[in-house]
Amino acid sequence: MQLSKTMKNTLLILTAIFFMQTSFAQEKIAFQDGEWFKFKMSYSGFLKAGNATMSVNETTLDGKPVYHVVGKGWTTGAIKWFFKVKDRYESYFDKTTGLPYKFIRKINEGGHTKDIEIKFDQANNKALVTNKKHKTNKTITTEQGIQDMVSAFYYLRNNYDTNKIKKDDVVSLNMFFDEENYNFKLKFLGRETLDTKFGKVKTLRFRPYVMAGRVFKEQESLTLWVSADDNKVPLRIKADLAVGSLRADLEAFKGLKHSFQIQFD
Repeated sequence: MQLSKTMKNTLLILTAIFFMQTSFAQEKIAFQDGEWFKFKMSYSGFLKAGNATMSVNETTLDGKPVYHVVGKGWTTGAIKWFFKVKDRYESYFDKTTGLPYKFIRKINEGGHTKDIEIKFDQANNKALVTNKKHKTNKTITTEQGIQDMVSAFYYLRNNYDTNKIKKDDVVSLNMFFDEENYNFKLKFLGRETLDTKFGKVKTLRFRPYVMAGRVFKEQESLTLWVSADDNKVPLRIKADLAVGSLRADLEAFKGLKHSFQIQFD
């Protein structure tokens, strides 16, 4: 089996996407200490390609109460023999404001490695980027209220009121990735009942606008479904390819703060 460059790049972004800015919620606490998700990734819906997990724990950082989130992603099955991925993302963000203080990205994607730590000075809109692989330090000016890839997931779960959104509404968020400020945009496509391994679930369907030219040729290559309840659980993400598609589905969960709403026939 030979993976095309497009398939490889799409697999990488599906691994990372759950550690990014693609979650949506309302003005109540949507998660809690002990929450955990596991996702499975597949090619064209049947060939298993990898797994990803996310976990939340309460702790302190420099005397401040924070949430510490760890996201992991890795390839499995036959694909890992052709293109091995082992990624780890971490974020420490304030329990009250949701703003990040520290972000870690340690990845190995087919031999391409990165080991980056970012410390955010939210008061002065600065980010200290430490590249441990190349042993460099750089201070970069950020946008006000900047988020990292992981903290944004949880920030939006608590601050985006999905009860009021209408079809074609677009929400944007300032993010910082590696050494770059990035304005992420997300379009609401509508409501849909989704068949999952847990049963039928009412969902909100979104279109994350990806950065064209980096991984995807088109900005509208991804579709994301999240549960239309107080948890705003990411249930599925699909990337359309020239041949087939890559998909990630929620496989297991625990520690949800609210009841998971499943429809029964």
